[in-house]
Amino acid sequence: MRKSIASYLILTLSICILLFVSVSSKETVIDLGKYSTKGIELCYTVSQDENIKDNVLASNEVNKAFSPYLGKSFVGFKEAIGFKESRGNYFIVNTFGYLGKYQFGKGTLRALGINNTDTFLKTPELQERAFIAYAQRNKWILRRDIKNFVGKRINGILITESGILAAAHLSGAGSVKKYLRSYGLDNFSDGYGTTIEHYMRKFAGYDTSFLKADRKAKAM
Repeated sequence: MRKSIASYLILTLSICILLFVSVSSKETVIDLGKYSTKGIELCYTVSQDENIKDNVLASNEVNKAFSPYLGKSFVGFKEAIGFKESRGNYFIVNTFGYLGKYQFGKGTLRALGINNTDTFLKTPELQERAFIAYAQRNKWILRRDIKNFVGKRINGILITESGILAAAHLSGAGSVKKYLRSYGLDNFSDGYGTTIEHYMRKFAGYDTSFLKADRKAKAM
């Protein structure tokens, strides 16, 4: 009998404690009706431009933060290459004289219709156009190799169109042809030791269908 009474008292006490905790843990409701921003100078960090297009490229505007997850999109492709080449710096010249975000040589720029390197270095939009034009040229030059090798493996690396175009940006289309047609035996490396094979692996699987093969593509 005593055990039953003790059990009953413990149960009752436990219920009281649970009810107390439940009531006390409820958030206090705040009446916001009395609050107003009238007369306060507000500072917005989001642009109020309603005419922004969805397809604007990531690098069209310099010195503005842009950090969405770009995945394997074309914008992701070019931004990844830009970061690898220069950490995304439009205004840099490396120790070998390569210029800008995508590290173009003067000879390549002349082929793209750009003769004034000072203007090129100061104009991010021109650098973006140059990247696309050069990729279009390389896609035309390598069109047969893209058709013949995409989907195959060389030295364990899955060959993709984006990997081929990235490697062509690094070394030129001719060196990429030699690499593919030698099945990896002729593996060009640049002045810093970066190889075609490294770019093939690092930039594989991006969507470069946006690029149209164009033998005469120009940036100007």
